[in-house]
Amino acid sequence: MPQQAITDEEIESCFDVMSELRPHLQRESFLTQVRDMEIEGYKLAYLKDDDKVVAVAGYRICSNLFMGKHLYVDDLVTSDAKRSKGYGETMLSWLRAQAVDAGCHYLHLDSGTHRHQAHKFYFRQGLTIASYHFSEKLEVS
Repeated sequence: MPQQAITDEEIESCFDVMSELRPHLQRESFLTQVRDMEIEGYKLAYLKDDDKVVAVAGYRICSNLFMGKHLYVDDLVTSDAKRSKGYGETMLSWLRAQAVDAGCHYLHLDSGTHRHQAHKFYFRQGLTIASYHFSEKLEVS
């Protein structure tokens, strides 16, 4: 059963799996970065099997004018060595339950255009493509 990472040790135990999705992350700054994001509403959840983290999700519950109250999945990854064993489905089902319990109207996420296997998974889970997401990298000093 997935659970929210609360302690420093629980957060740090998620690094190896999270870094498969986000390879730019640095172990030395991961805990601080997650703690800073928690101030903005970010939550980190994980799923273990045989006492080892096999899937991780970062999410936040917020509101906007378009969707009202919603759960946005920032990060969702199953360890490459553990894919196709139901862990991603278990995590997504848990996230749905968190959204329903919080009174959210939607669960949504973005997925990189190159992540074809992830897209197939999301379609199998009943998610649809609802919009395009546009971004621009800004130069800040």
